[in-house]
Amino acid sequence: MFRLDLLFKLGIIILIGIIGGRLANYFKLPNVSGYIVAGLIIGPSFINLVNEMDIESFNIINEMALAAIAFSIGNEFLLKDMKKVGKDVLLITVAEVVGAFVIVFIMMYFILNQAMEFSLMIASMSAATAPAGIVMVIRELKANGPLTKTILPIVALDDALGIMVFGVCLSLSKILSGTEKYSIIKIISNPTIEIFGSIILGFVIGIVMTYVVKKAKHSEELLIMTIGFILLSSGAANYFNLSPLLTCMMVGATLVNLKQNSFRVFNSINEFTPPINLLFFTVAGASLNIKVLSSVGILGIGYIIARASGKYIGATLGAKAVGSEEKIVKYLGMSLLTQGGISIGLSMIVKKELPELSDSIITVILFSVLIYEIIGPILAKIAITKAGEVNGMLKREKKKVQRT
Repeated sequence: MFRLDLLFKLGIIILIGIIGGRLANYFKLPNVSGYIVAGLIIGPSFINLVNEMDIESFNIINEMALAAIAFSIGNEFLLKDMKKVGKDVLLITVAEVVGAFVIVFIMMYFILNQAMEFSLMIASMSAATAPAGIVMVIRELKANGPLTKTILPIVALDDALGIMVFGVCLSLSKILSGTEKYSIIKIISNPTIEIFGSIILGFVIGIVMTYVVKKAKHSEELLIMTIGFILLSSGAANYFNLSPLLTCMMVGATLVNLKQNSFRVFNSINEFTPPINLLFFTVAGASLNIKVLSSVGILGIGYIIARASGKYIGATLGAKAVGSEEKIVKYLGMSLLTQGGISIGLSMIVKKELPELSDSIITVILFSVLIYEIIGPILAKIAITKAGEVNGMLKREKKKVQRT
């Protein structure tokens, strides 16, 4: 009976998500915003068709969607392209991560008079950008061009940097709160192990995958192999307490650099992911709790303003410093505001490691996810449209055909 009930609700989620996506299109908004709002309506905040227990049961869908999205982002790390823009992308990423961290910290510690530990932790969680919403918007718009090619590697890198900053701040906050003795080795080693462990694991799995997918006899078998390796990568990262997101990105990055015609692999996964992505975003919407609006107060509003300002200022200054095109300077910052699963995951770590700070931090993060997951994709769509990169993918394919 439970299985039937869960499957029934999955069907409802898919159908409601489609309606939400169509309504979003009607108002010229990205599909992902419609999915999230549709999920919010059927979740505990409103009609409670999908309750908190159901949402926990759907966690596997979230993990699959994030793993597939991370794998697809790895496609953007082709070495011959990264040699041209790699240094610039890294500098812009550092600038927007530092911008978000510094401005959120100033807002919390100096303006709102919060404790040093709280200010460090909430600032460290502002760096990561949720890749899922941005990737969905880019796919929906079939976007391609300088801005799009800058957004994707930055989203990947700022998650890595965000995890590292969070690890350092967690260690510092434990020292400041007296729950842990000072250890410079621990401050540096914990995030470093997670980052480089994930990269090494992803590289090894990517090498194996490159060899195995060559043996695929037809497109259906190629799709099955690809899904298998993505799930394997995510599961292995969880087992070793590494980052599934970074591991899957590295698998994709390794594959795109080692395998000729790797686009066949990435195209195959694009045929599989649409229903998974719809479920992911609709369930994400259902998991948002609108009740946090009543308790978030000035902290939540201050965080929203400071994070957006930091991301925008940091990305803009970074792009100017490396001499990026004008449209990158102008529109990159507003493309990097989505916040989701990574930040929520980090807030759960705070709950475990620093429980005395967790209630306030979780409330602020849930509020920011509620706001940013709805307006972030909308702003990304506006930025890409104004940059003139809509249907850029189709234009690129036409040029390839004309050359041949």
